Amino acid sequence: MDFVESLQALALKTEKLCSLLQTEEATKNALIMPFINILGYDIFDPTEVVPEFIADVGIKKGEKVDYAVKKDDKIIILFECKHCGGDLNIKHASQLFRYFAVTEARIAVLTNGLIYRFFTDLEAPNKMDEKPFLEVDMTDLTDVAINELKKLRKEFFNIEDIIASAGELKYTRQIKRLINEQIEKPSDEFVKLFASKIYEGVLTPARREYFSDLVRRGFKQLISERINDRLKAVMSGNADLNEPEESPENTKENLVETTADELEGFYIVKSLLRDIVDPNRITHRDTQSYMGILLDNNNRKPLARLHFNRGQKYLGIFDEKRQEERVPIGNLDEIYQHSEKMRRVFAFYESEGDAKE
Repeated sequence: MDFVESLQALALKTEKLCSLLQTEEATKNALIMPFINILGYDIFDPTEVVPEFIADVGIKKGEKVDYAVKKDDKIIILFECKHCGGDLNIKHASQLFRYFAVTEARIAVLTNGLIYRFFTDLEAPNKMDEKPFLEVDMTDLTDVAINELKKLRKEFFNIEDIIASAGELKYTRQIKRLINEQIEKPSDEFVKLFASKIYEGVLTPARREYFSDLVRRGFKQLISERINDRLKAVMSGNADLNEPEESPENTKENLVETTADELEGFYIVKSLLRDIVDPNRITHRDTQSYMGILLDNNNRKPLARLHFNRGQKYLGIFDEKRQEERVPIGNLDEIYQHSEKMRRVFAFYESEGDAKE
């Protein structure tokens, strides 16, 4: 398997095993050592991966960091591990802080096998930052995370490039967090900024509350519309990925609003099937009533439907006769409970195709 396939396989294993791994040692053996191995470091070679690495620090004698990864006989990455699902509060990383200061390592990792948090010293030389520049969730492997992990592989490891990228990642991540906070709960200053551009009256407390709600809803609608427009353009083959695309006004197509929940549901379905089908074969078509999730963009091959346009959400699941069963769901995580049915109907479509050839 190549690097991406190996990561995806470990991600699936992580989801299945995490609840069974009750100790730190079990987590290291089942999840963290394979992760280090996927990065290209030989976990059975003590010249590359040193378990329970000891470097006496001041009055702290005999303390250990779980793994020290070496290249060209120099320590380049430190790993501190917790049991799967365990707390990753930065307060629990005291060894990492101390070892970061007395070794040549510029990268430190705090992990519980499920989440990997990567730190460096952007704020002060040889002092580990309190905030990570990268966080990788093995249950949600994004393209950004995979591309950044590639830079940490043994054959590509270049600390100058990594540190340069780390600065961009860290501050971009914080900017995105701040923007998201303003979208969810706009501050008074943020609301005043927009209200002053479109409203000439006195911004009373009641008016401020009114515009606060409008700002929040406006942002979410704009994001949803932009994502929908880009997806449609990509699927139609007409997208110029370097230029923003203008949306036609007042067309029937624009009456369909693809919500953030629908898109998240779509990506959950793709993730559930990614180990048995090329994700590019799974597409969606949104209507005013539901979002249809299709195999090969074929209406004759429905995998699921998301009926999210009312208060009660329903997941539509299909059988081999293409009959839909609507299942009420309370939240998007419940989609995971129906993966087997979607996998079965996918297998049926594949076997049906083979029979016709």
